[in-house]
Amino acid sequence: MKKIPLDIVALSHSVTASHNYAVVLGEKEGVRRLPIVIGGYEAQAIAVAMERMSPSRPLTHDLMRNVLSDFHIELKEVIINNLIEGVFYATLICVKDGETHEIDSRTSDALALAVRFECPIYTFEFILEAAGVILEESVSENDDEQAKEETKGAKGYDEYSVEDLEEILNEVLEKEDYERAAKIRDEIQKRKEE
Repeated sequence: MKKIPLDIVALSHSVTASHNYAVVLGEKEGVRRLPIVIGGYEAQAIAVAMERMSPSRPLTHDLMRNVLSDFHIELKEVIINNLIEGVFYATLICVKDGETHEIDSRTSDALALAVRFECPIYTFEFILEAAGVILEESVSENDDEQAKEETKGAKGYDEYSVEDLEEILNEVLEKEDYERAAKIRDEIQKRKEE
């Protein structure tokens, strides 16, 4: 089966399940999104790694990364390989001494490790067909004009402080505006790398 590469597009509160979050994965070369409901702890573990925060003591996923690294085990890729009765399944593809090993994992844990190892995330077409959401690329001229009017006179992201951007990011995620959230996240990331 052909693997489809994904990126983590956003984290947000889940609309369908209270006290839970959704991690939204997006096709690298397409418009489909794959929302996966995860717990608060797992969302925090992913967010901490995405924001490159350094907790004073290692979190569980940091510990796992350290153990794998110390034993010279490379996390090559994460594959979301199945969907059964609404539950996503994932596999960690690890390499040790040139030998490949597949390790079963909860999807949320696999994603938290993928962010830490900066390794690719994949899924298969049948999973995107079953649970993916298609974003509409085309915007009517009327909607486009309305969007221009709404943003006219608004400050560009480069005029906000990182703290302001992080606050805006939280507001945008609550509204589940993933496209805008990705742009704000990219701006914050760019600033932190400068």
